[in-house]
Amino acid sequence: QVQLVESGGGLVQAGGSLRLSCAYSGRTFSSNAMGWFRQAPGKEREFVSVIRWTGSTYYADSVKGRFTISRDNAKDTVYLQMNSLKPEDTAVYYCAVGRYGSTWPRQEQDFDYWGQGTQVTVSS
Repeated sequence: QVQLVESGGGLVQAGGSLRLSCAYSGRTFSSNAMGWFRQAPGKEREFVSVIRWTGSTYYADSVKGRFTISRDNAKDTVYLQMNSLKPEDTAVYYCAVGRYGSTWPRQEQDFDYWGQGTQVTVSS
């Protein structure tokens, strides 16, 4: 069975950095896009970033220039390096597996499997 587990979240001050990790198992996803989403209290889940099997990446405007997504297929892991964190980055961060054949998945419906999330809290 497929399982994704996020880790690396925590409490940091504004301007700090964190690196999130998402370890997956149960299937090989080297040919699938992998993405990160986040959900802040009282808000809808929003797209953060995605990386295709080719290595191409895309970022939401709110995090572009500050966050970097990467993957290591040999370790069955996808990462999200977050720098210059802001209080508005506070949210539960989720990793997800894009549907096979999807080109640039950016909506929840474009992803088949999800992790349970890891909390990121940025204080002022």
